[in-house]
Amino acid sequence: MAFTLGSTTAMAAGASTAPTNIVVGADTTFPPFETEVNGKVTGFDIDLIKAIAKAEDMTVTVETMPFDGIIPSLQAGRIDAAVAGITIKTGRLKSVDFSDAYYKSGLSVLVKNDSKITNFAGLKGHVVATKQATSSVDYMTSHGFNPSYIKQFQDIDSAYEALETGGADAVVFDNPVNVNFKTSHPNVKIVGPLLTGEYYGVAISKSKPQLVAKINAGLAKIKKNGEYHQLFVKYFGGDVSGQVMAVMKPAAVAVAD
Repeated sequence: MAFTLGSTTAMAAGASTAPTNIVVGADTTFPPFETEVNGKVTGFDIDLIKAIAKAEDMTVTVETMPFDGIIPSLQAGRIDAAVAGITIKTGRLKSVDFSDAYYKSGLSVLVKNDSKITNFAGLKGHVVATKQATSSVDYMTSHGFNPSYIKQFQDIDSAYEALETGGADAVVFDNPVNVNFKTSHPNVKIVGPLLTGEYYGVAISKSKPQLVAKINAGLAKIKKNGEYHQLFVKYFGGDVSGQVMAVMKPAAVAVAD
């Protein structure tokens, strides 16, 4: 756990003692942001939160969990923060706090190379696979997509498998993840423009308000010293389209549910 019983009690009483170790939830089915290789949790988000923590003299304990379990775990106080490519949304801001935005993303449409689908409008009447409880589902339903044509999976790898095996005609999901899949699967392509502009943030328990300031301070430090940029080199081949160099406050960039 992040804190001893005594330190947790002190926090609850309003003491100003800052945490020295934070328990961070992560969903490992979201490469290149989070994945598990040979039993080790790794990825852009994992390196990011560790670098932020180190800059603020903190350490990190990572706990893996399904994406739809992250917000409840933060609300219950079982974890202090979470990184899982979590889009900053107005509804989520009611349940948890967020750091300043650290990644600019968007949704895209992935299809097989021989598909006649050329954009989001062309998905009508086709089966679309995606990850359960994500903004992809929200986007499709809010744009009139028939829910019975949406196949929701616990992890995005299963959605890609459905596309590969003919169980779905397309995948709608976060563009950097689609790009990452396309890189190793030359039989698929991305069609149409990005469907949204959305920002990822570190989700933080509302019971740890002091942690928001520390994570924002750490994020600012790794931007300044170059560690932030190096993560884009390591995980995105130097593609910096997702970089957020300005300070983008969560309330200013939150998208509607």
